[in-house]
Amino acid sequence: MSASLFPVTPPPPRLSFLIVALLGLISAIGPLSTDMYLPAFPWIERDLGAGEGSAQFTLVAWFLGLAVGQFSQGPISDRWGRRAPLVAGLAVFTIASVGCATVTNYHLFCVCRFIAACGGSASAVIPRAVVRDVATGREGARMMAQLTLVFGVMPVLAPSLGSAVLVFGNWRWIFWFAVAYGIAGMAVTTFVLPDTLPPDLRRTLSPRAILWRYISIIQEPVFITNGLIASFSTFVMFAYIGSAPVVFEKLLGFSPRAFGVFFGINAAAFILGTQINARFVRQLGPALLLERALIWALCAASLFVAFAFSGLAGQAHPLLICAFITSITGALGFIGTNATVLSFTHHGSQAGSASALLGTMQFSIGALSNVLVGLMPQNSALPTAVGMGAGVGAMALANLLRRRAPSLPADLQ
Repeated sequence: MSASLFPVTPPPPRLSFLIVALLGLISAIGPLSTDMYLPAFPWIERDLGAGEGSAQFTLVAWFLGLAVGQFSQGPISDRWGRRAPLVAGLAVFTIASVGCATVTNYHLFCVCRFIAACGGSASAVIPRAVVRDVATGREGARMMAQLTLVFGVMPVLAPSLGSAVLVFGNWRWIFWFAVAYGIAGMAVTTFVLPDTLPPDLRRTLSPRAILWRYISIIQEPVFITNGLIASFSTFVMFAYIGSAPVVFEKLLGFSPRAFGVFFGINAAAFILGTQINARFVRQLGPALLLERALIWALCAASLFVAFAFSGLAGQAHPLLICAFITSITGALGFIGTNATVLSFTHHGSQAGSASALLGTMQFSIGALSNVLVGLMPQNSALPTAVGMGAGVGAMALANLLRRRAPSLPADLQ
């Protein structure tokens, strides 16, 4: 990561749409690697010989690596800039993905997944920090919406993409796809992405300074309240994704093609939400849009839980389940984007650390949705409804705390 290899260039006054789109594609590595191999779980369990249910624990290794990696990536990027740590992280992700594609031992596979997540975590932390480096307020919200357009839709499309790869090859091809994606990300970062953190704004890397930096960030009311909203937005999405294969393929009998179409519809709903948000955020402000979307999500989730308990949202009315899920997913297109921007309000000088802490919160809290959904009987739509409803309810509670936080700047109201 020497200065000669990665010369510092003055950041542009604003990032072009092309740069933001490329940042979105890089940040999509996390959700892509999380969800793309879900359809291959039965084959992974068979080929690695660890028994039924063992593939779920490879997700645990991945989430643990993301949590550990993101926690460390923030201070590293605040010390060494944005570009060099991102290239290094992508290199680790790519090498470890080669291991995932080639190993034949289950435990070694889990180790490779953990290492890949530690490196890939840079792709989750640094792009958001880059946006915060060059923009804040309503302009930052607009740019974050563009970034979220790619990042947010990937968890919805990734299982379908994994299924498409399995049509042409075995599950190892999915990880070779990850290798190619990592190499492309390294090339884009090296030759296209500007380093947006000037040397005079870089911070020390001592353990004591890092610890106190994280403590100061998490104690700041605007960050923690909006960060909880963004994290439980991830919880809602993970509750849907984790339970969807059981609900739609086993309970409702969707074919793989119909399942893919439904995932695509939800992706379209999420995209529509982010783009409507980007169009109106300058006029209405991220705080107001977030509150309106929360009311929308709370109404839809409450109805979903009630209909699932009554049995109306079930095998007899599959379209009703689809309508509730799509409605909530559309609301998340507003909520996650605005909550992320608002959480960084007071942390422009340490955006990398704030982004890292937010990412750790999102994946740690989001992973709990799989525990909640997994503890419930898998013979109805109730686990999906309760999982998504619990996440929306937690967002509403966090929003009540957000209202008590100190007033936001005028351009964020």
